Amino acid sequence: MKIVVGHLYPDYLNIYADRGNIAVLSARAQARGHELEVRPISLGDAVPTGIDLFYVGGGQDREQALVAVDLATKADALREAVESGSAFLAVCGGYQLLGRFYRDRLGSELPGIGLLPLSTVAGERRMIGDVLLACDWAGGRTLAGFENHAGRTHLDEGAEPLGRVLAGFGNDGASGFEGCRAGRVYGTYLHGPLLPRNGWFADRVLADALAHVTGEEQELAPLEDELESAAHAVSAERARRRGGRF
Repeated sequence: MKIVVGHLYPDYLNIYADRGNIAVLSARAQARGHELEVRPISLGDAVPTGIDLFYVGGGQDREQALVAVDLATKADALREAVESGSAFLAVCGGYQLLGRFYRDRLGSELPGIGLLPLSTVAGERRMIGDVLLACDWAGGRTLAGFENHAGRTHLDEGAEPLGRVLAGFGNDGASGFEGCRAGRVYGTYLHGPLLPRNGWFADRVLADALAHVTGEEQELAPLEDELESAAHAVSAERARRRGGRF
């Protein structure tokens, strides 16, 4: 079965090993007999139909500002795709742009596309280091990664976070939450990249994409994930040693 990924702005938002996430999705799909086709979508490109999973990574402030204006022109098409069942994974700067807006330290606002119920305002100090989350919606499974952001992301009342912060800063260094999820849309600050050390979450995203292909919810057969589990354990232990606000 073919899974089509629309990779938004791979030529601009690519500083956090984002292609590693795509490589993991491709390998895990192939291990189950599926094919991953990646279609780049950049400045001035129309959003193609038939995308099962959209992916957007992170970038520097200059690139993020450039992309935000173009992304706003794609907002209606992206919202329509998500409403029809497409999955969406956004990391760091891409995560911020899925909210309503991003306001920089000078007070200028970049438009978001409103797929996630949140907004982001830049702070004075960057929040950097290993981070560990507990995902109550996934039976308490944990996500481990690395964060490096100045943005303070605030979830709207009633919005569902991706996880509770066990170690690190998370969305804003104060709420105890990290990321956001709404249906098949996921946003997070975790990179480094995210998916190689969190195989269960890679499979969740992959299953959501397959559900769009087939029209039915999917349960993937487990893979032998010794290396992935070891990578997760190392990253999680680094985060626990770091500690942090939570």
